[in-house]
Amino acid sequence: MTINDLSGLMPMLLPAVGGVFILLMIALARDLDLLWHGAAAATFLILSGVSALTLLTRDYHEELFDAAILVDPQALAFHLIFVVVALLTVLSSVNHLKAEGYPFGEFFALIQFAVTGMSMMAASENLLTIFLGLEILSISLYVLAGFTRDRVHAIEGALKYFLLGAFSTGFLLYGIALLFGVSGRIDLPGIARHISAERGAPDDPMLLAAAALILIGLAFKIAAVPFHFWVPDAYQGSMAPVAGFMAAGTKAAAFAALLRILSVALGDDPVRARWSAVLHVLALMTIIVGNVVALAQQNIKRMLAYSSIANAGYLMVAVVATGATGPGRPIVLFYLAVYAFMTIGAFSVAALVGRSGEGDQGYAISAYAGLARRRPYLAAAMAIFMLSLTGIPPTGGFMGKFYVFKAAVDAGQYDLAIVGLVASVVGAFYYLRVVVQMYIREPFGEEAIVPLRPSEALAILAAAVATLWIGVFPSALLALAQRLA
Repeated sequence: MTINDLSGLMPMLLPAVGGVFILLMIALARDLDLLWHGAAAATFLILSGVSALTLLTRDYHEELFDAAILVDPQALAFHLIFVVVALLTVLSSVNHLKAEGYPFGEFFALIQFAVTGMSMMAASENLLTIFLGLEILSISLYVLAGFTRDRVHAIEGALKYFLLGAFSTGFLLYGIALLFGVSGRIDLPGIARHISAERGAPDDPMLLAAAALILIGLAFKIAAVPFHFWVPDAYQGSMAPVAGFMAAGTKAAAFAALLRILSVALGDDPVRARWSAVLHVLALMTIIVGNVVALAQQNIKRMLAYSSIANAGYLMVAVVATGATGPGRPIVLFYLAVYAFMTIGAFSVAALVGRSGEGDQGYAISAYAGLARRRPYLAAAMAIFMLSLTGIPPTGGFMGKFYVFKAAVDAGQYDLAIVGLVASVVGAFYYLRVVVQMYIREPFGEEAIVPLRPSEALAILAAAVATLWIGVFPSALLALAQRLA
């Protein structure tokens, strides 16, 4: 392996090394304060982000390990999203773990390993490497979901996530096997060459079955309807920072793999028409179900869970409208970046408010009553995140939905644009309900004031500022996404 190859692997290797380093810290110094584990995780994540930015400035594009790993601008752009999500999660988790009574440094090691899995999924044009990255990510998330293992909701959510996750992994692996049986290749460019060379290949039942099974496997990670049933229970049972990490990071990783597979292996016109039709239906169902069911939720984590399902539908609209090529990838990157900030920010605030109540009472939407009087800065940040998720200017969420719906209209997919707009209006009811609670409702009795630690304040402030900055200056991020995708 050359120095150039090693530098290309640094963004992916550093989080893995960081995870091992944290485990060694735990083994060699058991009495070390949790803050040191968080600091180590943040350091390795920052180094990983810097290495990715360095490669981007060099316009790095290399195939490593016999094309098993492809490090290109698109992979590095997704990696930066993963790093930002993980870094904000680490900042919001250090004090939360102590307050919840789970001061275990292994938490940060699992976050690091999950980032490694995400990066493998994004930086590959090989189905086995994508599958390996998915497994590394999934195993880390299974443990994180059940980290508070003495709580009933945590065990229930983690078990559902594990069982349905294993089931969906079987679909994905069987689809990969069928695709290998059809083409004799496991690399995405090789599969594409076989499909284009074989007359009538797009009508091959085995090829269609393979594509359907792979879509099902990835649809589970995206949380597309009807493969979404694990989401509300897993998010409710997990600690709020973990739920935010799953909502933003897992979705970004799944879309990174989906874009690779659809645009490279299944980009031939006849095949594209078939998976585009399937994604069209999934997008409609996901948007409708996510927004409608969220209306009935009284728990903030369950509400944000169904919100993440609805946002998966908006992202699929961008993929369908542009066929995963051309302007599609920049729009997906742009929306995922916006979604990462506003989602992590919302879950970070939910973690603070949740600690003020007993059990799940702190996560009830009614717990936000009068928050603007008790914690004005916290309420202002939450209002920014809720307005952005609604799609109200001048927030990043508005610009993200604008570009998605514009792409749908430009592609003639008017039904997707109309349903998306109507669903956004429906979404305003449950997002703005939180704002109404904070600024109009009177607080219920006296509640304990949970101290806001510097790391938590930094995570919330960074997410809020980024959400507003992208809304006011969207062209800068969109131009960067167009250059990288």
